[in-house]
Amino acid sequence: MNTVSLGDDLGIEASADLKQRLSAHLEDPALALDGSAVKRVHTAAMQVLCAFFLSRGEQGRQTELASCSDALRDAARLLGLSTQLGLATNESSGDGQQLKQPVENPA
Repeated sequence: MNTVSLGDDLGIEASADLKQRLSAHLEDPALALDGSAVKRVHTAAMQVLCAFFLSRGEQGRQTELASCSDALRDAARLLGLSTQLGLATNESSGDGQQLKQPVENPA
């Protein structure tokens, strides 16, 4: 199984580059994405990841998020994308720490 690092910045500026890097792996039979270094996440990058997972899934190809930083895991949870990205939907991170509760608008 090939592994592709997502890097540390998944900001909006990095979304086009992310799409290009991932598209090179659309035909890989099995692929693991390493998100352990991700510190910054934007919704645009999450859309790219979801589209990538969906496209590969429709082709019957295996894709997994092998490692996931707290920033990436929290972004997926807050956007309701944990299931689409194959992340466990439990309320603890990989290191056993409790994740933050959903953001609420106090107004």
